Amino acid sequence: MGIPFFMAAAFAVVPVQAGAGAGVGNIPQHTQSDQAYADSYQANHVTNVFATTQRTSCYTPEVAYFGNLGPNDGYTGMSACPGSSTGEALGPYPSQTGSNAGFVAATPMLVKDHSESDIRVDPTNPKHLIGSSKWVVSAEGYNHLLGFYESWDGGKTWPVQGHIPGYEGWTDNTDPVGAFDTFGNYYALILPYQFYYTSAGGHNFQTNQNKEPNPSVPAEAITLATRPHGARTAIDWSTSAGQMDVVAPYPAKGREPDKQWITVDTSPTSAHKNRIYAMWTVFDGISAVPWVSYADVIGKGPSHTAWSAPQSLPTAGNNPQGDTYLLPHVDGNGVVYTTITNFEPKQGFCCTGIILDKSTDGGVTWQSVSSVISDVISPPLEYPNTGFRDGIEDTFTVGQQRVNGSYPLYVSWEDHSSGFGNLILSASYDGGRRWSSPIQVNDNANPNIDAVQPNLTAAANGTVSVAFYDRRLACPAAGTSEAIGAGLALDQQSASYSGSQGPLPPYGFTNYCINSSIQFYSATLSPLGNNIRISQHTWDPQLNQPKPSSPASAEGFIGDYYGNITGPSVASGGLTDYTTSTSTYDDGSNPSHYQQQVIATVRVP
Repeated sequence: MGIPFFMAAAFAVVPVQAGAGAGVGNIPQHTQSDQAYADSYQANHVTNVFATTQRTSCYTPEVAYFGNLGPNDGYTGMSACPGSSTGEALGPYPSQTGSNAGFVAATPMLVKDHSESDIRVDPTNPKHLIGSSKWVVSAEGYNHLLGFYESWDGGKTWPVQGHIPGYEGWTDNTDPVGAFDTFGNYYALILPYQFYYTSAGGHNFQTNQNKEPNPSVPAEAITLATRPHGARTAIDWSTSAGQMDVVAPYPAKGREPDKQWITVDTSPTSAHKNRIYAMWTVFDGISAVPWVSYADVIGKGPSHTAWSAPQSLPTAGNNPQGDTYLLPHVDGNGVVYTTITNFEPKQGFCCTGIILDKSTDGGVTWQSVSSVISDVISPPLEYPNTGFRDGIEDTFTVGQQRVNGSYPLYVSWEDHSSGFGNLILSASYDGGRRWSSPIQVNDNANPNIDAVQPNLTAAANGTVSVAFYDRRLACPAAGTSEAIGAGLALDQQSASYSGSQGPLPPYGFTNYCINSSIQFYSATLSPLGNNIRISQHTWDPQLNQPKPSSPASAEGFIGDYYGNITGPSVASGGLTDYTTSTSTYDDGSNPSHYQQQVIATVRVP
């Protein structure tokens, strides 16, 4: 659903502490000029494809919200469906039959915004990719299901798109993430949840048979939707008829699941090949406890065994617990690892620590391995100048090539000790017992900018990449084609902007607009060149950003993370890095400046 309330409240008052955190300023590739960074898009033959503008998607939401913040920032409220071209069912849906009177919107609504991103490559076909994101019909009301977009030509076109069916009876579905098994079946782990709107547009999560939108479904649940190998239409999901695959139900408020993640063991030699691992966190007041469950693919799938009884993961004695952000990965031996982020309640949630857990028996038992880092200064709830909020602050992956006999482990995190976001990286080459000296990933020459939301992946040749959002380039100047494409004229007022750079619109403003970047490393973290700009156009995060708490709040949302994966190149025979990230730029296909998903490709060195 997003950062839990108690964490959000704590982040809003985080003090900046003196002294740089570990790794800040240690940039092995050295800084580069803004011009060199801007030119790196073309120099590295990066491509961009606006994926989610290629189809018009609609669905009938469980709860309608017609508030409109426009015309500022391009908001237009909720709009009726102009005619879906996706082939998805438009509703009402089987899961909505138990709704209370006054709920379920009267007509299908247009999906406008697509924020928060994940992308996966089919191991049976490198041309086949599936991306997923939030599928938003009301940015003002933060009203969304999860949607997907699918390509069979290596990301050039995305002809099949739509919301993931079966969960329309909940107000929202959240946190897009998926994984393929070795047979080409795709699994999406989903968190559906209920709320209704207050008169001011806020969200009321009260469990009451007479007030909640749909008392016939659990208040919340961790569930799985499966897209079988060979599926070709928008409705080819296991949940199309409303049949849920429940990993863990949460029928009453008080224990709140969030931040679910999934991985599948695809190691050819693993004793648990094609075991599906699902992880999530349950929040209960100040406590946040991580959980895991697993199931095995039967035959060639996509059916699977019953889910194992959920068990809590060890958290190295954190008490009270504030542990979240579970990011499971499996190494070539079948060992399952996950990092766990602790918000250090003993220090008033000012700082974070990252620990590592592992299982060597297919998830049956778990042990804490080490502390990766502690006392990391957290970013504020909202980044300066704009309203988009803090996302997942760290990322984890496992290398695919052994180093000194072990599969390397990599962790990257955001450090705000300088007053701005810097991304730090460390590795372990002994199963997580010891970690290398941290290095800084972002190489901006001006230190007073934010780099946020790192996402790690490792290629088959051992190369490691960190992708992230980057604010080093100034917003385009007034009167330029880039400023027009970025829609800056729509950005006229903001409760977050201090006015230090002049009045809005933000022409030429620094640490305001956003690009996407990537940095490559060898398996031993020798940098392979400098940061590469992987977004062709600079974009404005204020436009059409969903409002997670209420329309009146300055807090906005571009996603808590974005996708980064590598796969075989369909053109050169080498390796390609694929990212999917948010942009509001109008490349000719996005005249309303909605949040769209942009697929960037770049050759892996």
